[in-house]
Amino acid sequence: MSELISTKTLRVQGTKTLMVQGTTSDAGKSTLVTALCRIFARQGNSVVPFKPQNMALNSAVTVDGGEIGRAQAVQAFAAGLQPHTDMNPILLKPNSDTGAQVIVHGKAITNMEAAAYHDYKTVAMTAVLDSHRRLCDHYQYVFVEGAGSPAEINLRDRDIANMGFAEAADCPVILIADIDKGGVFAHLVGTLELLSPSEQARVVGFVINRFRGDIGLLEPGLDWLQERTGKPVLAVLPYLQGFHLEAEDALTANTQASEEHQQQKLKVVVPALPRISNHTDFDALRLHPQVEFHFIGPDQPIPAADLMILPGSKSVIADLKFLQQQGWPQAIERHLRYGGKLMGICGGYQMLGQMIHDPEGIEGVPESVPGLGWLKLETRLFPSKQLINRKGLLFDGETPVSGYEIHAGVTSGEALNTPAVLLERVNLELEGESSALQADGAISHDNAIYGTYLHGLFDQQAALDKLLQWAGLEVVEHFDYEALREREVERLSDSVEAAMDWQRWREVLPQFTRG
Repeated sequence: MSELISTKTLRVQGTKTLMVQGTTSDAGKSTLVTALCRIFARQGNSVVPFKPQNMALNSAVTVDGGEIGRAQAVQAFAAGLQPHTDMNPILLKPNSDTGAQVIVHGKAITNMEAAAYHDYKTVAMTAVLDSHRRLCDHYQYVFVEGAGSPAEINLRDRDIANMGFAEAADCPVILIADIDKGGVFAHLVGTLELLSPSEQARVVGFVINRFRGDIGLLEPGLDWLQERTGKPVLAVLPYLQGFHLEAEDALTANTQASEEHQQQKLKVVVPALPRISNHTDFDALRLHPQVEFHFIGPDQPIPAADLMILPGSKSVIADLKFLQQQGWPQAIERHLRYGGKLMGICGGYQMLGQMIHDPEGIEGVPESVPGLGWLKLETRLFPSKQLINRKGLLFDGETPVSGYEIHAGVTSGEALNTPAVLLERVNLELEGESSALQADGAISHDNAIYGTYLHGLFDQQAALDKLLQWAGLEVVEHFDYEALREREVERLSDSVEAAMDWQRWREVLPQFTRG
């Protein structure tokens, strides 16, 4: 078998693209690409992340006015770059169990069912290769993240996300597996066995992720793996306790306040909507030492809290109906009656209004539905999206805030006379406005309800402090989420750099030199 998959058959001289594929979802592809971007960038190399196709509801607004998967924005941060649409040319945002919005080069072009998209992948590959070509023209190294597993047999035809791209770009592949899930050798060998001979030859080595324990006990298995496959293990990455990296899509775990803060903590609950989007909005809250945070799943009891937040949604009307079925309107009414605070972000902000209109059937059938009615405003959905990075001030007119907008609705109504955020106006001269600030969102007259289109408003320390005070935390400990994100990327990169067998790396990837 080793003769069939010998790496010597792969012509990689001159290429500057390296792809990381995983044996499963959540095997560690995103984290390894993030680490490689930082390791190579901090040694003076010009590097860029790339993911041909991403399916995720967590997205980021790019410097060129589009949207890409959140993971590629994090990888761009690790590489010292602003996110760009070429880093993730195809983004699929599921809006049902069988369909998704298709975003090409940062712009939504249509909604497709899975079968129709399968036929469309030939067209999508052209967009993928165009973006990859442009990145190769401007950067020394391109580190590519695959999607799911290359061994998903039902998805291999016309594949653009894994080996289909690797074959088209003629690039080497590292295969990563998560030992913490168990069965790591079966994952690696089984995945390799299900690839074609040319794809097997493309795999230059393995990385084992999230190992804890005595590595001496693992070494016989590593020796067997190399003898069995002819592929070296390039690294065994340690399990990083308490590690945080913005999630690509899956909801992150709830957090509890530490014992030292049991006397002063803020209880925050967020419904885990079926189509929740950009839940990375809440990372700074989840990690704050004075916050006890809970995502509330379907059919779970809704607990008492200091702050309830309705999150963004890819399917606002369907998720609003889900909230109503789950009893959230009654729970919110009780929550407000007892002095709690309520917030809505993006789709959640739209739900707080009196009506949501979808006359063109953007989310399904054309309809108008009553909102929760807590703010005097209405929203009409349109096909075009607002995609923009924003800066401004919070409702006090003093606290700086920044974030991004991704939404397909236009909101109007009396409630907007008391805005939640004052944003720096874009294209002031073209708009003919005398004020440099533009109102966004709304705050209720009793100061209990806050709605905004701005994602990421908790990420900056000053804004986070102010919003926690608004929510009822009297004395707020300063918590710098942006500094934590930088420390975690550095911690990850240091860990990967220390664990990597660079001698073996140079043997199989001689064109990828550090420094």
